[in-house]
Amino acid sequence: MSELISLRSAKTPAAETVRDLQSILPRLAAEDPSIWGKAAESEAATRLGWITSPNDAIELLPKISDLVNWARERGLDHVILCGMGGSSLAPEVICKHYGKAITIVDSTDPGQIHDAVLDSLPRSVVVISSKSGSTIETDSAKRAFEAAFIAAGLRPDDHLIIITDPASPLQETGIASGYQILTADPSVGGRYSALTAFGLLPSALAGVNIVELLADASSAVEAMRAANSPAVTLGAILGEHEKSSPYLTICGPHGIGDWIEQLIAESTGKSDRGLLPIVVDSTERAGFKGPGILSICINEQGSADLNIDAPLGAQFVLWEWSTALAARLIGINPFDQPNVAESKTKTGLMLENANQLLRRPDVSFGSVEIFGDSQGADLADTLDEFFDRIPTRGYLALMVFLDRFADSEAIGLRNAFAELIGKPVTFGWGPRFLHSTGQFHKGNPRIGAFLQITGEVAADYEIAGSPYSFHTLQMAQAIGDGQALQERGAPLIRLHLKDRAQGLNEISEAAAELTLRRAIF
Repeated sequence: MSELISLRSAKTPAAETVRDLQSILPRLAAEDPSIWGKAAESEAATRLGWITSPNDAIELLPKISDLVNWARERGLDHVILCGMGGSSLAPEVICKHYGKAITIVDSTDPGQIHDAVLDSLPRSVVVISSKSGSTIETDSAKRAFEAAFIAAGLRPDDHLIIITDPASPLQETGIASGYQILTADPSVGGRYSALTAFGLLPSALAGVNIVELLADASSAVEAMRAANSPAVTLGAILGEHEKSSPYLTICGPHGIGDWIEQLIAESTGKSDRGLLPIVVDSTERAGFKGPGILSICINEQGSADLNIDAPLGAQFVLWEWSTALAARLIGINPFDQPNVAESKTKTGLMLENANQLLRRPDVSFGSVEIFGDSQGADLADTLDEFFDRIPTRGYLALMVFLDRFADSEAIGLRNAFAELIGKPVTFGWGPRFLHSTGQFHKGNPRIGAFLQITGEVAADYEIAGSPYSFHTLQMAQAIGDGQALQERGAPLIRLHLKDRAQGLNEISEAAAELTLRRAIF
């Protein structure tokens, strides 16, 4: 391996697999769109700009510097980024890695929106980031901030910066509103955009030395092209593992696991194939290792099947190249996301028929209302019945449509359920997981069982100029995605919390009770 990247593996890929990917490597470096087959060629032809992103980004540096100076001249030192999926995951990792503060708005939860909007508004620079320019969550957040600035007697055009693709609806409205705009490379898809305007500008505004990040990334590109490319080794390991199991666990610092999760799950999870990363915060967590699990440590001390140490910029490059190569072995187009739009369509239908959001529960236990086929004498019985419906060699997806900061104790449920059921358990905050593992959920639904958690709010938050509120949108996204999964015959249950704190506590107690019951019997 290169000196920049250390890859230590307990698994050795087959020599034939390595030779195949080594033969592909020059074609990938040359941006050959035919690598993934005829069906993928037309899309791949417009999605390979990430290969040269580290060097192309040098041309962006003067524009980024101008926008950073624009913000500083106005005393705007509180950075807020409104974006989903690839538009927010990379900047969050970058800022955490370099110890810089940034507020990420990637939710439709009214409490989370409310807290972000009211925090240090006069000194806030708000980045509205959307490749398509039509992402509903980002547009709703933009409307909320615009209304808040106006209500505070401030000019939105003194605070807002737009990042989007050229000629997108967001660029058009941004120009009309007089906002600062930075257009991104349209040949780079969202999940491959870490080293483009989407990842770099928010990080630079927060004070990150992006030149250092890009230098590490540029050095990594040279390593990727070499005969002993670590991308070939990692891509071969991932592609071979998928033939026997879709599961891999990732433990790494600063949220890099969440970025890798989106990149891999959305790139490979389709046509009943793919890899499903499961992010854990410690190698000691239940399910980190086990049958059918490829365990991976990123820049961490710990025992795993695969340990990868490299600077952050090099990690971005390594995983992008490796994912593209693994997709070649799996036989998947790594650049489309055929099922992501489906949840958007379902959400729209829910918003048009909002009465469906008012359906009463099938049964209630304490603060927890139950929606779905699984019912028991109490909450523990209900969970027990539902867990029995997880397919053989399947996994549980825990999908939580709450405030990921105020309701952060929900994360503990992943560990509790993993210990309880002895099967892979993945956790996602809604709606942000819809732009990540949501593709895998619907692209490979045969092996999943899906547990949604939604909740009441103490106070709703209106979306300026919209006929619905944030909580209505949040519930429409949850129920719409649930419908998409149910139509595929996947086991699904929704736990709706009348009181969020109490409800989460009751679910934890039910899991503990069920653990005790299973230990006894």
